[in-house]
Amino acid sequence: MNMNDILKQAQNMQAKMQKTQEELVNITVEGSSGGGMVKVTANGKMEILSITIDPEVINGDDKEMLEDLITAAVNQTIKNAQTKANEEVQKITGGLNLPGNFKIPGL
Repeated sequence: MNMNDILKQAQNMQAKMQKTQEELVNITVEGSSGGGMVKVTANGKMEILSITIDPEVINGDDKEMLEDLITAAVNQTIKNAQTKANEEVQKITGGLNLPGNFKIPGL
């Protein structure tokens, strides 16, 4: 491989990464807590799209429990979004032997 081939491959990968980053907004993931009583939906860019709360959980006397359920569902959703985004990046970088904690900027 010569330097021109390497540069061409790098440019190609950069274009694919840009496209993947743009497509992350179209990927949705969900997280939940309390046996599904609180559900959170986010996109691949880790933006929260919706929160659904079962009416049975809404009780003015137990505000802390509801806050904990929402926090747990949001955290699970963010983790799921990160996993999905990493899977999409792996589709592009799968052939590269990158160090384990190497992060590609912007993802």
